Amino acid sequence: MNLNRASAARDLLAFYVEAGVDTAVGETANDLLSNALSLRGESSRTAPEENRSSAKAGVASPHANEVRRSIPSPPTERQKAAPLAPDAAVMAAREAARGAATLEELRAILDGFEGCALKHTATQLVFADGNPQAPVMFVGEAPGSEEDRQGLPFVGRSGKLLDRMLAAIGLDRSSVYIANIVPWRPPGNRTPTPQEAAICLPFVRRQIELCDPDILVCLGGPSAQTLLGFKEGIMKSRGRWLTFHTGRRDIRAMATFHPAYLLRTPLAKRLAWRDFLAIKKALAEVSGA
Repeated sequence: MNLNRASAARDLLAFYVEAGVDTAVGETANDLLSNALSLRGESSRTAPEENRSSAKAGVASPHANEVRRSIPSPPTERQKAAPLAPDAAVMAAREAARGAATLEELRAILDGFEGCALKHTATQLVFADGNPQAPVMFVGEAPGSEEDRQGLPFVGRSGKLLDRMLAAIGLDRSSVYIANIVPWRPPGNRTPTPQEAAICLPFVRRQIELCDPDILVCLGGPSAQTLLGFKEGIMKSRGRWLTFHTGRRDIRAMATFHPAYLLRTPLAKRLAWRDFLAIKKALAEVSGA
Protein backbone atom coordinates (compact mmCIF):
# COMPACT_ATOMS: atom_id res chain seq x y z
CA MET A 1 0.00 0.00 0.00
CA ASN A 2 2.83 2.39 0.88
CA LEU A 3 4.51 1.59 -2.42
CA ASN A 4 1.29 2.34 -4.27
CA ARG A 5 0.97 5.66 -2.46
CA ALA A 6 4.59 6.57 -3.25
CA SER A 7 4.08 5.70 -6.91
CA ALA A 8 0.88 7.75 -7.04
CA ALA A 9 2.68 10.69 -5.42
CA ARG A 10 5.49 10.51 -7.99
CA ASP A 11 2.96 10.38 -10.83
CA LEU A 12 1.11 13.39 -9.39
CA LEU A 13 4.34 15.40 -9.07
CA ALA A 14 5.29 14.50 -12.64
CA PHE A 15 1.87 15.72 -13.79
CA TYR A 16 2.36 19.01 -11.95
CA VAL A 17 5.79 19.50 -13.58
CA GLU A 18 4.36 18.80 -17.04
CA ALA A 19 1.56 21.31 -16.36
CA GLY A 20 4.08 24.00 -15.43
CA VAL A 21 3.51 24.02 -11.64
CA ASP A 22 6.81 24.95 -10.02
CA THR A 23 5.96 26.52 -6.65
CA ALA A 24 4.29 25.19 -3.51
CA VAL A 25 2.55 27.80 -1.36
CA GLY A 26 2.50 25.62 1.75
CA GLU A 27 3.42 22.23 3.12
CA THR A 28 -0.22 21.13 3.40
CA ALA A 29 -3.32 21.87 1.37
CA ASN A 30 -5.52 24.59 2.81
CA ASP A 31 -8.94 25.54 1.45
CA LEU A 32 -8.88 29.24 2.23
CA LEU A 33 -12.30 29.83 0.74
CA SER A 34 -14.01 27.23 2.94
CA ASN A 35 -12.13 28.46 6.00
CA ALA A 36 -13.09 32.02 5.36
CA LEU A 37 -16.77 31.13 4.88
CA SER A 38 -16.91 29.01 8.03
CA LEU A 39 -15.16 31.68 10.05
CA ARG A 40 -17.52 34.29 8.68
CA GLY A 41 -20.53 32.19 9.84
CA GLU A 42 -19.07 31.64 13.28
CA SER A 43 -18.03 35.22 13.70
CA SER A 44 -21.49 36.49 12.71
CA ARG A 45 -23.02 34.50 15.59
CA THR A 46 -20.43 35.23 18.25
CA ALA A 47 -18.82 38.48 17.19
CA PRO A 48 -21.10 40.92 19.10
CA GLU A 49 -20.62 39.19 22.43
CA GLU A 50 -16.91 38.52 21.91
CA ASN A 51 -16.23 41.99 20.63
CA ARG A 52 -17.83 43.47 23.73
CA SER A 53 -15.87 41.25 26.10
CA SER A 54 -12.66 41.67 24.10
CA ALA A 55 -13.08 45.42 24.04
CA LYS A 56 -13.45 45.46 27.81
CA ALA A 57 -10.36 43.33 28.24
CA GLY A 58 -8.41 45.22 25.59
CA VAL A 59 -7.60 42.07 23.54
CA ALA A 60 -8.48 40.96 20.00
CA SER A 61 -11.12 38.33 19.35
CA PRO A 62 -9.67 34.85 18.70
CA HIS A 63 -11.96 34.57 15.67
CA ALA A 64 -10.54 37.80 14.33
CA ASN A 65 -7.08 36.30 14.69
CA GLU A 66 -8.19 33.21 12.74
CA VAL A 67 -9.61 35.36 9.96
CA ARG A 68 -6.38 37.33 9.76
CA ARG A 69 -4.38 34.12 9.56
CA SER A 70 -6.58 32.87 6.70
CA ILE A 71 -5.81 35.93 4.55
CA PRO A 72 -2.95 35.25 2.10
CA SER A 73 0.36 36.94 2.81
CA PRO A 74 1.20 40.11 0.88
CA PRO A 75 2.99 39.45 -2.41
CA THR A 76 6.77 39.44 -2.43
CA GLU A 77 8.76 42.09 -4.27
CA ARG A 78 9.19 39.68 -7.20
CA GLN A 79 5.43 39.08 -7.34
CA LYS A 80 4.72 42.81 -7.13
CA ALA A 81 6.83 43.54 -10.21
CA ALA A 82 4.46 43.75 -13.14
CA PRO A 83 5.61 41.90 -16.27
CA LEU A 84 6.75 44.02 -19.16
CA ALA A 85 4.30 44.68 -21.96
CA PRO A 86 5.21 42.68 -25.10
CA ASP A 87 6.51 45.71 -27.01
CA ALA A 88 8.58 46.83 -24.03
CA ALA A 89 9.94 43.28 -23.56
CA VAL A 90 11.02 43.15 -27.22
CA MET A 91 12.81 46.49 -26.87
CA ALA A 92 14.49 45.33 -23.66
CA ALA A 93 15.59 42.12 -25.40
CA ARG A 94 17.10 44.05 -28.31
CA GLU A 95 19.03 46.31 -25.96
CA ALA A 96 20.24 43.39 -23.85
CA ALA A 97 21.29 41.28 -26.86
CA ARG A 98 23.31 44.14 -28.35
CA GLY A 99 25.40 44.24 -25.20
CA ALA A 100 26.78 40.71 -25.69
CA ALA A 101 30.26 40.62 -27.23
CA THR A 102 30.66 36.83 -26.92
CA LEU A 103 28.43 33.78 -26.70
CA GLU A 104 29.34 33.43 -23.02
CA GLU A 105 28.17 36.98 -22.36
CA LEU A 106 25.00 36.38 -24.37
CA ARG A 107 24.20 33.28 -22.32
CA ALA A 108 24.72 35.18 -19.06
CA ILE A 109 22.55 38.08 -20.26
CA LEU A 110 19.82 35.72 -21.41
CA ASP A 111 19.94 33.83 -18.12
CA GLY A 112 19.28 37.07 -16.26
CA PHE A 113 16.61 38.38 -18.63
CA GLU A 114 13.18 38.75 -16.98
CA GLY A 115 11.14 39.87 -19.99
CA CYS A 116 9.86 36.42 -21.02
CA ALA A 117 7.40 34.68 -18.68
CA LEU A 118 8.52 31.23 -19.90
CA LYS A 119 11.65 31.64 -17.79
CA HIS A 120 9.58 31.28 -14.63
CA THR A 121 7.86 28.04 -15.67
CA ALA A 122 10.91 26.28 -17.12
CA THR A 123 13.49 24.38 -15.09
CA GLN A 124 16.48 26.06 -16.68
CA LEU A 125 17.82 27.91 -19.70
CA VAL A 126 18.52 25.75 -22.78
CA PHE A 127 21.09 27.81 -24.66
CA ALA A 128 22.91 25.71 -27.28
CA ASP A 129 24.92 22.60 -28.06
CA GLY A 130 27.68 21.72 -30.49
CA ASN A 131 30.56 23.67 -31.98
CA PRO A 132 30.13 27.48 -32.23
CA GLN A 133 32.79 27.54 -34.98
CA ALA A 134 30.92 25.00 -37.12
CA PRO A 135 30.00 26.01 -40.69
CA VAL A 136 26.32 25.09 -40.24
CA MET A 137 23.87 26.16 -37.53
CA PHE A 138 20.52 24.48 -36.86
CA VAL A 139 17.77 26.44 -35.10
CA GLY A 140 14.68 24.70 -33.76
CA GLU A 141 11.55 25.94 -32.04
CA ALA A 142 11.79 25.45 -28.26
CA PRO A 143 13.04 22.88 -25.74
CA GLY A 144 10.95 19.89 -24.71
CA SER A 145 10.75 18.17 -21.34
CA GLU A 146 14.00 16.21 -21.70
CA GLU A 147 15.86 19.29 -22.95
CA ASP A 148 14.47 21.22 -19.99
CA ARG A 149 15.87 18.60 -17.61
CA GLN A 150 19.33 18.39 -19.22
CA GLY A 151 19.74 22.01 -20.27
CA LEU A 152 20.71 21.04 -23.85
CA PRO A 153 18.72 21.29 -27.10
CA PHE A 154 17.60 18.21 -29.03
CA VAL A 155 18.45 15.47 -26.54
CA GLY A 156 15.07 13.71 -26.42
CA ARG A 157 13.52 11.50 -29.11
CA SER A 158 13.71 14.34 -31.63
CA GLY A 159 17.36 14.85 -30.81
CA LYS A 160 18.20 11.20 -31.35
CA LEU A 161 16.57 11.33 -34.77
CA LEU A 162 18.45 14.55 -35.60
CA ASP A 163 21.71 12.85 -34.64
CA ARG A 164 20.94 9.99 -37.07
CA MET A 165 20.07 12.48 -39.82
CA LEU A 166 23.34 14.33 -39.27
CA ALA A 167 25.31 11.09 -39.28
CA ALA A 168 23.73 10.19 -42.64
CA ILE A 169 25.51 13.17 -44.25
CA GLY A 170 28.75 12.77 -42.30
CA LEU A 171 28.08 15.24 -39.47
CA ASP A 172 27.79 15.03 -35.70
CA ARG A 173 27.44 17.41 -32.75
CA SER A 174 31.07 18.44 -32.97
CA SER A 175 30.61 19.69 -36.54
CA VAL A 176 27.34 21.62 -36.13
CA TYR A 177 25.89 24.22 -33.76
CA ILE A 178 22.32 23.79 -32.45
CA ALA A 179 20.00 26.29 -30.76
CA ASN A 180 16.31 27.22 -30.53
CA ILE A 181 14.24 30.34 -31.16
CA VAL A 182 12.94 30.17 -27.57
CA PRO A 183 15.48 28.94 -24.98
CA TRP A 184 12.92 28.04 -22.28
CA ARG A 185 10.47 25.16 -22.41
CA PRO A 186 6.81 26.25 -22.78
CA PRO A 187 4.49 24.50 -20.27
CA GLY A 188 3.18 21.21 -21.59
CA ASN A 189 5.54 21.39 -24.60
CA ARG A 190 3.12 23.71 -26.35
CA THR A 191 4.15 25.82 -29.35
CA PRO A 192 5.59 29.20 -28.29
CA THR A 193 3.26 32.10 -28.93
CA PRO A 194 4.22 34.73 -31.55
CA GLN A 195 4.81 37.18 -28.68
CA GLU A 196 7.19 34.76 -26.93
CA ALA A 197 9.08 34.18 -30.19
CA ALA A 198 9.30 37.92 -30.86
CA ILE A 199 10.71 38.58 -27.39
CA CYS A 200 13.39 35.89 -27.78
CA LEU A 201 14.22 36.70 -31.42
CA PRO A 202 16.86 39.38 -30.69
CA PHE A 203 18.84 36.87 -28.65
CA VAL A 204 18.89 34.12 -31.27
CA ARG A 205 19.73 36.67 -34.00
CA ARG A 206 22.68 37.83 -31.90
CA GLN A 207 23.62 34.19 -31.35
CA ILE A 208 23.69 33.64 -35.12
CA GLU A 209 25.72 36.83 -35.60
CA LEU A 210 28.32 35.76 -33.02
CA CYS A 211 28.60 32.24 -34.49
CA ASP A 212 28.63 33.57 -38.07
CA PRO A 213 27.94 30.19 -39.77
CA ASP A 214 28.13 29.64 -43.51
CA ILE A 215 24.74 27.91 -43.61
CA LEU A 216 21.62 28.34 -41.46
CA VAL A 217 19.02 25.56 -41.24
CA CYS A 218 15.63 26.24 -39.64
CA LEU A 219 14.03 23.13 -38.19
CA GLY A 220 10.25 23.39 -38.39
CA GLY A 221 7.66 25.96 -39.38
CA PRO A 222 7.88 28.28 -36.34
CA SER A 223 11.65 28.64 -36.74
CA ALA A 224 11.32 29.27 -40.50
CA GLN A 225 8.56 31.81 -39.99
CA THR A 226 10.44 33.66 -37.26
CA LEU A 227 13.89 33.78 -38.89
CA LEU A 228 13.17 33.53 -42.61
CA GLY A 229 9.83 35.31 -42.76
CA PHE A 230 7.86 32.48 -44.33
CA LYS A 231 4.08 32.88 -44.18
CA GLU A 232 3.12 29.46 -45.51
CA GLY A 233 3.53 26.11 -43.75
CA ILE A 234 6.70 24.07 -43.65
CA MET A 235 5.51 21.73 -46.44
CA LYS A 236 5.63 24.62 -48.92
CA SER A 237 8.63 26.45 -47.47
CA ARG A 238 11.05 23.56 -46.97
CA GLY A 239 13.96 22.82 -49.28
CA ARG A 240 14.32 26.31 -50.74
CA TRP A 241 17.57 28.22 -50.43
CA LEU A 242 17.27 31.83 -49.27
CA THR A 243 19.70 34.54 -48.23
CA PHE A 244 19.97 35.38 -44.54
CA HIS A 245 21.90 38.37 -43.24
CA THR A 246 23.74 37.41 -40.08
CA GLY A 247 24.57 40.97 -39.10
CA ARG A 248 28.01 40.57 -40.65
CA ARG A 249 27.35 39.04 -44.07
CA ASP A 250 24.82 37.21 -46.22
CA ILE A 251 24.70 33.42 -45.92
CA ARG A 252 22.59 30.62 -47.36
CA ALA A 253 19.55 29.51 -45.37
CA MET A 254 17.02 26.71 -45.69
CA ALA A 255 13.99 25.41 -43.80
CA THR A 256 13.31 21.72 -43.32
CA PHE A 257 11.10 19.54 -41.15
CA HIS A 258 11.51 19.45 -37.39
CA PRO A 259 12.50 15.94 -36.25
CA ALA A 260 9.40 15.83 -34.00
CA TYR A 261 7.24 16.21 -37.11
CA LEU A 262 9.13 13.36 -38.79
CA LEU A 263 8.46 11.13 -35.80
CA ARG A 264 4.74 11.81 -36.23
CA THR A 265 4.83 11.70 -40.05
CA PRO A 266 7.42 9.12 -41.20
CA LEU A 267 6.45 9.53 -44.87
CA ALA A 268 7.98 13.03 -44.81
CA LYS A 269 11.42 11.59 -44.10
CA ARG A 270 12.08 11.17 -47.83
CA LEU A 271 11.63 14.93 -48.30
CA ALA A 272 13.83 15.66 -45.30
CA TRP A 273 16.49 13.40 -46.81
CA ARG A 274 16.48 15.55 -49.95
CA ASP A 275 16.95 18.64 -47.81
CA PHE A 276 19.87 17.11 -45.94
CA LEU A 277 21.52 16.05 -49.19
CA ALA A 278 21.21 19.68 -50.34
CA ILE A 279 22.82 20.79 -47.07
CA LYS A 280 25.66 18.31 -47.60
CA LYS A 281 26.24 19.65 -51.12
CA ALA A 282 26.22 23.27 -49.92
CA LEU A 283 28.75 22.45 -47.17
CA ALA A 284 31.01 20.81 -49.76
CA GLU A 285 30.82 23.95 -51.88
CA VAL A 286 31.68 26.14 -48.90
CA SER A 287 34.61 23.99 -47.84
CA GLY A 288 35.90 23.87 -51.41
CA ALA A 289 35.66 27.64 -51.89
